Amino acid sequence: MRVSLVLFVYVFHLVKSYNILGILPHESKSHSALMSSLMNELIDRGHSVTLISYSAQSEVRSNFREIILHSRRAKDNHKMNVTLSKYTNLETLVEYNMIREVNLVHDLAKDTCEDGIFQPEIHQLIRNHWSGQDRFDLVLIQAFNNDCFLGLVHRLKVPFLQLSTTTMFTWFHSRFGVTFNPAFNPNIWMGTTGRMNFFERMVNMLVDVYARMMYFYVLQPRDYELVKRAFGDDLPPLEKIAHGASVILEHTHFSLMPPRALNPGHIQICGFHIPKIVKPLNENIEKWINESKDGVIYFSMGSMIKGHTFPEEKRKIFLKAFGRLKQRVLWKWENETMPDKPDNVMIQKWMPQYDILCHPNVKAFIAHGGLLGTTEAVHCGVPVVVMPQFGDQHTNARALEAGGGGVVLNFREADEEMVYNALKTVLDPEFNKKAKELSARFRDRPMSPMDTAIYWIEYVARHKGAHHMRTAAVGMPLYQYLLLDVFGFLAVCTLSILFIGIYVTKLFFRLVMSMFSKSDKKQKKLKKN
Repeated sequence: MRVSLVLFVYVFHLVKSYNILGILPHESKSHSALMSSLMNELIDRGHSVTLISYSAQSEVRSNFREIILHSRRAKDNHKMNVTLSKYTNLETLVEYNMIREVNLVHDLAKDTCEDGIFQPEIHQLIRNHWSGQDRFDLVLIQAFNNDCFLGLVHRLKVPFLQLSTTTMFTWFHSRFGVTFNPAFNPNIWMGTTGRMNFFERMVNMLVDVYARMMYFYVLQPRDYELVKRAFGDDLPPLEKIAHGASVILEHTHFSLMPPRALNPGHIQICGFHIPKIVKPLNENIEKWINESKDGVIYFSMGSMIKGHTFPEEKRKIFLKAFGRLKQRVLWKWENETMPDKPDNVMIQKWMPQYDILCHPNVKAFIAHGGLLGTTEAVHCGVPVVVMPQFGDQHTNARALEAGGGGVVLNFREADEEMVYNALKTVLDPEFNKKAKELSARFRDRPMSPMDTAIYWIEYVARHKGAHHMRTAAVGMPLYQYLLLDVFGFLAVCTLSILFIGIYVTKLFFRLVMSMFSKSDKKQKKLKKN
């Protein structure tokens, strides 16, 4: 008993429990799934967690509390239809539609701010923190399309770090001292790999400049006025508060996305949401997959896009292509029925995507290129036919194609032959081998993505912040970051030296000419005499 007591006390001192506040100020099921997986892991490891979000968690736990933000929009209003957008090639900047998507991200941010930061539960949370009733050790806040909840972070005055649930937006790079060069770093809307031609680099640079200008000179000032109304006029600028973040956890990885130069406080955790175990499938799905001797194709357009909004013509094209295949098809379809469905197609409103993708008899995946589905397919080694629709899906699709994990299908231009040929390509054993090689690179890490994320969260909490990991570039004025003052000084010095050199040379030549002139006059005098 004494030994047990000593061991218990020893373990108790080794395990430090923290009170952590998670903030997810974006109304999206996929973003919520990412944050929830991280919060649940923290709970499992003994930490107390409070989560501010728009989505309620299904599981009630003793060391978990949630504050649900109330949206003015109707339920599922954020969901989108399948689109026939020309956002597939760089025909023109207007057709490529990146500018519109930058503006859409900013418009969504406005609703998020107005809906969330004025709720009384948020301000009660601040009062409880300072009264000691519920004091936080750490804040984990999403880095997405606005900084409104940084006002709450500032009032709590505790260390905080950020979680980017997508590839990091262009305007976040400077606050973490991360170098972003448009010559080889595509922005999140670009839809290219890091190897861009002249026109792509030009568009990438222009969109990058536009996105930053919109964020810093339109969105942030607008949000700042709202935040001051909610948290007080003495609030410092939002960008200054943001510079206090210790670490950013980014849902990306160099094995999948174009590699970038990172500093110690920029941690890549792509795939952290992937479960440790594959769960058994429902009996009907398991039976459908196992009985297909040639394998199964899984088809899903994710949580934000309604699969049944397929244009009638496109739906018929896909069904005809499926009818020509030996493989069976599992199609996530929100309606009860599907007209003209061939016998080798099974529809269902909801399916356990990860568990299906990791089934050994699933040979291909048709998807929209969302980061969750993309990483799950890569993890499971399943090749993908990607039909990107909006946002980062175009960049994800091109990165997947470049890595050998899939092919991009232009949904707007797709016909029966294109769909059939794309599926035959990814079903080829040689292509499957490439997908497995990409999966091996993606999985090969010193720690799992989740363990990496938890380690750095606890690291920041243990050290009460991790400002020692930030480079001097954070908060540095642009003229210093670009060495404009140094180049200006060197230019002045160079011009001064040139000016002095030219001036001295002129004086020297004048002196020499004067000497020659005097010598000529003396010779003329001598000749006269």
